[in-house]
Amino acid sequence: MTLQSVPPAAARPVPAATPVHVRVDGADVVLDATAATSLLRVLRSAGHTAPKSACEQGECGSCSVLLDGEVVDACLVPVALCEGSEVRTARSELTPELAEALARHGAVQCGFCTPGVVVSAAHLLRTRPGPLTAATVRDQLAGNLCRCTGYDGIVAAVVELSGAGEARA
Repeated sequence: MTLQSVPPAAARPVPAATPVHVRVDGADVVLDATAATSLLRVLRSAGHTAPKSACEQGECGSCSVLLDGEVVDACLVPVALCEGSEVRTARSELTPELAEALARHGAVQCGFCTPGVVVSAAHLLRTRPGPLTAATVRDQLAGNLCRCTGYDGIVAAVVELSGAGEARA
């Protein structure tokens, strides 16, 4: 077995950008990037800054988007897998009712977690109708790290919007 050396960076071919056709927040767009570039980086470089760039390791949830109706961490999704997909960010998922409930319960402070919480909460409220318990909300929003609120306000806002009134265990 012979080991081959890796050519220096300057000698390696640069991957060509590929157009990826997606629908972002209701608008058809073409994103140009190499196949391995993350959806998060491509969205942000194209001016779609609602998903935040934080850990870029799928741990914090601040880059969460809906990709064809499923919550994903945009930092982990290669843009090449998104051809023909629909992407919805916090910009299109934040309803006036959700914004008011989050504000009323003190669930928005530094803004680090807000985009991911908005996307995840809106998806939860849409897919799990009816009164939700605090435990269910905590479980469904577990992928969103929050530095400031202690989660109680976030949970209370979602429980309230689900029709359950006050947060309950």
